[in-house]
Amino acid sequence: MVTASQVKELRDKTGAGMMDCKKALEETNGELNKAIDWLREKGIAKAAKKADRIAAEGLTKAVVSGNRAIVIEVNSETDFVAKNEQFLALLDNLSNALVNSNVKSLDEALTLVIDGKAVSEHVAEATFTIGEKITLRRFEILSKADDEVFGSYIHMGGKISVIVKLKSTEDAEVGKDMAMQVASMNPGYISRKHMPVEFIEHERNILKVLIKNDPIMGSKPENVLNGILEGKLSKVLQETSLVDQLFFRDQDIKVQKVLEAAKTEVLSFVRYQVGEGIEKREDNFAEEVMNQTFGK
Repeated sequence: MVTASQVKELRDKTGAGMMDCKKALEETNGELNKAIDWLREKGIAKAAKKADRIAAEGLTKAVVSGNRAIVIEVNSETDFVAKNEQFLALLDNLSNALVNSNVKSLDEALTLVIDGKAVSEHVAEATFTIGEKITLRRFEILSKADDEVFGSYIHMGGKISVIVKLKSTEDAEVGKDMAMQVASMNPGYISRKHMPVEFIEHERNILKVLIKNDPIMGSKPENVLNGILEGKLSKVLQETSLVDQLFFRDQDIKVQKVLEAAKTEVLSFVRYQVGEGIEKREDNFAEEVMNQTFGK
């Protein structure tokens, strides 16, 4: 039996309507990933990449320290607390301590000692003092060689934070530009060659079904359908490939041209957006709608 919480999760991930989500889950025996594909095949939902924006409060931060950099996320229960001076100080302290540490996991990070106390104690004290649950959710530490550069960008005070690593360049602004590109356009990969074969085939199979189910396109000859398929696939992959995206500062050129002009290339990037994958408490109105649809 499909539950209201399953429908809500699918709605959060796809943006599809409630009844469409319920139908998708019923058709796929409640399997979330299959339900997402079912909605996409029907043309009801786009790729999950664009629908991961499930809200939770807190802040992210990007810090560069010499040849090391970190992107970190610390969560709170409300946005109001995320502006609290103690919360901001905790975020700063954790960022600066972790970026120069050797920790590789969240468990290791929580045992790291800062000013005589473990990180877990600092977080617990903040929770007690502020009166809301505070959580060190995740972090990623990057390192670079001397002939490489970092670009960083923090959007809206920490709602999105990005670090990009590039080959050395004389253009001091290109690193920040690439970080801003990643923040605004949210690519999944640096380029098509960085995409796993499984990802490309998955997107191709989704489009095959979508085209086949289209009353106009589905009746066209096989060779025409193949051309349509590859054209649509190329567009989908372009949207998730950093170098193939249109440059946010100049929509007449692609990011690849900007990199070529600066005689550099992107080696890696990390992008955190506050609350990705975290489900907020439902408000009473949402619960009432669900109860009316499914019953108690």
